[in-house]
Amino acid sequence: MEAERLIAAGRSALAGSRGVPAVMAEAWQAQALARAVGGQLVRGGPSELRTEARELSETCALGSAVLDHPLVPAGGVRAAQLTEVADVPGALAALALLLGEAGIALVGVACGTEEEALYWQCIEAIDAVDESVDRIHGMLRRLAEQEREHEAHREHDGPFGVIHGPAGFVTGQP
Repeated sequence: MEAERLIAAGRSALAGSRGVPAVMAEAWQAQALARAVGGQLVRGGPSELRTEARELSETCALGSAVLDHPLVPAGGVRAAQLTEVADVPGALAALALLLGEAGIALVGVACGTEEEALYWQCIEAIDAVDESVDRIHGMLRRLAEQEREHEAHREHDGPFGVIHGPAGFVTGQP
């Protein structure tokens, strides 16, 4: 399944989650999806994003480990359905939104619990989410810079682009 569809499903599931166990499970799902998107970009994404995508995947692996939650069955991991990242900037922007929402939900859990272990688990997961969002924003900046450079080169080519081929016939020379 395409990344943006999985991210939308994750946002919907997170919004519909009620109670601490469901919120924790959906935060875990969001980290797992970010890890999978990072891995997909390492394998087949733009070459200039591969280092940051690997770091995203590693960061999310740590975040998922912190939230290792028994309510997420092995067959129910949404990220396992990821087959492609068709629109890299769109998927990264949507993933940043999902992770931000997961972070906010984790803040709610941390503020509402009296269990010290759960509190610190949430704090560590919030740190991992924050670092993941920072990495995604870095990738989006890199893509935007690349697009600006591409546009600048296009402006130098003229309104019709660069004309390739022999110019002799145009100038009257055979």
